[in-house]
Amino acid sequence: MIREVTTEQIIRLVAELCQESNRILGPDIQRALEKALEREESPTGRACLAGLIENAAIARTEQLPICQDTGMAVIFVDYGQEVHVSGGDFTEAIHEGVRRGYREGFLRKSVVGDPFQRVNTGDNTPAILHTRIVPGDRLTITVAPKGFGSENMSRLVMLTPAQGLAAAKEFIVEAVSQAGANPCPPLVIGVGIGGTMEYAALLAKRALLREVGSVNPRSDLALLEEELLERINQLGIGPQGLGGRCTALAVHLETYPTHIAGLPVAVNISCHVTRHRSGIL
Repeated sequence: MIREVTTEQIIRLVAELCQESNRILGPDIQRALEKALEREESPTGRACLAGLIENAAIARTEQLPICQDTGMAVIFVDYGQEVHVSGGDFTEAIHEGVRRGYREGFLRKSVVGDPFQRVNTGDNTPAILHTRIVPGDRLTITVAPKGFGSENMSRLVMLTPAQGLAAAKEFIVEAVSQAGANPCPPLVIGVGIGGTMEYAALLAKRALLREVGSVNPRSDLALLEEELLERINQLGIGPQGLGGRCTALAVHLETYPTHIAGLPVAVNISCHVTRHRSGIL
């Protein structure tokens, strides 16, 4: 049985998710910040964390953006193969949802139409759209606005297999060290290893959608995430870059098969908010 979903339903859901993701801190992030406040030793770091928690509470109560940079809209869609979209173009419906959400939500429009001419499009479109076909008759849409204070700090390297895990770990920690205060720590760090150049970057971006506090299903990767988080929190960058033990809330690492000659490693750094919100049609 083919199930029908209209473009208007898609537009309304995307618009709603754009606003909610920018205004409501995820409960996993809320818990992580509260735990960070308990273990942070630096008085300045503790004051920063308390301020971040208070800011999130005000944003939620007053329905205001958590951050002034409401990001470029990154959209992930799991498209059930038994869904038929009617009433127009699927991709345009996604863009229209972003357009409507940012306009009606009075969210900052940060997208320029050309990387060199730098003229603002005025409606935060186009979005970045990642679609994958999955079994079933549902559309799962996740809106993940990405601010560029953190996006600009992300890194990609093409290591050789001979360099191995040791070089990958050094690259990940060094990327965070070089970022310093720029991405507004405490951070959530998405890491993608394997695939090709572009797929490693996509893995790293998708890794940011994982619930903070979740354990990697692969025991070796779970241990690697713990090791990297510990090393990163020993850098001393601290909340908002003002010193302390809580530089990162989590490291989420995803892998994929790769070529015999390659070892791509991507690090996608995200600020403490790590905004994303999902809905199902």
